[in-house]
Amino acid sequence: MNNIRELKRLSSPAPKPQSLAWGGSTLWMGSRDTKRIYAIDPTSWTVSWETTAPGTPWGMAVVENELRVLCGETSDDNRIIRRCVPGQGFDKEFALPCPDDCGSHLSFDGQKLHLSQWYPKKLLTLGNDGTVERVISVPHGICGQVYVDGCFYLATTDAEESTDYWLTRVDPRPAQLKIEDLVRIPFAARALAFDGKSFWTNHREQNQIVSFARPD
Repeated sequence: MNNIRELKRLSSPAPKPQSLAWGGSTLWMGSRDTKRIYAIDPTSWTVSWETTAPGTPWGMAVVENELRVLCGETSDDNRIIRRCVPGQGFDKEFALPCPDDCGSHLSFDGQKLHLSQWYPKKLLTLGNDGTVERVISVPHGICGQVYVDGCFYLATTDAEESTDYWLTRVDPRPAQLKIEDLVRIPFAARALAFDGKSFWTNHREQNQIVSFARPD
């Protein structure tokens, strides 16, 4: 299996980049170290806005003009999906507890929010009230996800401490559910975003954000 073709490898504006999402012309990043959300201009690689999250921002997705951020809160790291309005901050009233208090990354397909559970190896479709509408089981642990052109693309691994990671594609159409590993990611990746042409992920332990080409 071929490795991803890296396009850019850039220093993260904050240590331990954990979550990523793309919206318009902005790359959003959440830091495990600072527990803050950053709006990054990908051209100048500068931060245009930032705000403190209610907890560790494990996962994130752009929902129209807003963000949904999966936060680990309290000393027990309870997993709660929060609403963040760019330029304003987090909505204190919006809180969707993750099913089974388990979840790490989010994606949005234009209508529904999708939650991935790393160790259970599951991809969950959520209703507006957070109820589970569909469950897709995958063969690997999920450490990042994004929805692109009708399919889910996942950053996956079987061994968290290794460098054996993959870009895995899930075609969710019920009549022809198909899951395939496309290319190898040769480092411990965290999160996945797509800018319309290329993918982005974090090499968290190196404090770097990496852009790589979409496989053919």
